[in-house]
Amino acid sequence: MTDLEKARQLINETDRDMARLFEKRMDAVRLVAEYKKQHGLPVEDGGREEQIIKKNTGLIENEEYRSYYVRFLRNTIELSKSMQRRLLDGMRVAYSGVEGAFANIVAERIFPDATAVPCADFAAAYKAVEDGTCDCALLPVENSFNGDVGKVMDLAFFGSLFITGVYEAEIVQNLLAVKGTTMDEIKTVISHPQALGQCAAYIERHGFETVEAVNTAVAARQVAEMGRHDIAAIGSTEAAEKFGLKKLEGHINESSQNTTRFAVFSRAQRTPSKRDNHFVMLFTVNNTAGSLGRAISVIGEHGFNLRALKSRPTKELIWDYYFYAEGEGDLSGEEGKAMLRSLKECCSHVKVLGTYEKEMRV
Repeated sequence: MTDLEKARQLINETDRDMARLFEKRMDAVRLVAEYKKQHGLPVEDGGREEQIIKKNTGLIENEEYRSYYVRFLRNTIELSKSMQRRLLDGMRVAYSGVEGAFANIVAERIFPDATAVPCADFAAAYKAVEDGTCDCALLPVENSFNGDVGKVMDLAFFGSLFITGVYEAEIVQNLLAVKGTTMDEIKTVISHPQALGQCAAYIERHGFETVEAVNTAVAARQVAEMGRHDIAAIGSTEAAEKFGLKKLEGHINESSQNTTRFAVFSRAQRTPSKRDNHFVMLFTVNNTAGSLGRAISVIGEHGFNLRALKSRPTKELIWDYYFYAEGEGDLSGEEGKAMLRSLKECCSHVKVLGTYEKEMRV
């Protein structure tokens, strides 16, 4: 046997082994896709990809081969993602509003291979996941200028779903009107209360009356259907294109850094891992002196950074409140478990609403 024949025989044997390992890897990819669908997670995970490449490249002893192995890994990862996308093709993501709504736009950025399902309002989107009609829901939890979305926080407290990811998206509000409309004709603007709040200074300067709508895209649709020149909507350029409206003025929100945080809600709770460095909790404290202060202290005593603490009425008892807390730290470790145990001693109710690695900008 010549050296060439020996080399080819070795390649054939290696290829057979690699074929079996490839099937084994793709079986694992199938499980990953099923987990992501169940927990409302996107296919793309850049941090995990770089982690794999860095770790596995270090296994290559021959330095000359490393750059080739990186290319091999990247190609393998792309094949894996391609299979995940095919498996997630039937995934359904609920959002509040109609096509052209900001939530619709963001849902398609996060889950480009899923079907975005419009719902009448936040509660309907949330319920669509609870009853199994959809796999997850994308709902806004906070705007950088106009604050918390209280209705979504209440759904999180009283409902059964969990947060599996948080995403930041820049929100640009625009004045939308029927084609042929001029600025001096507009007397009233219609939009979601959050959008109206984000554009409050602009609205005041122009002396517009305001009408609330369930969603910015719904507002755009209503303006298009009415066909009147004295009423305009506040919403996205995508909504203008969808409903055949004209963008009279753009970027009318008061803050130039108008960002909304969206959370993905899923029926399945994501198991905390060392990669998850952010968490969201809901808790109520016992009606005794110092209970809230003690709860806050417990979080800090165990080395966790409390980024935000917000209160909302429970609506069950007068002057009774629940607390929505966001923190930094790994709940999967011993300190995390000890912190939760200590919290339960001074709180009447504690629920870990979700853990995630980091907030992604989309």
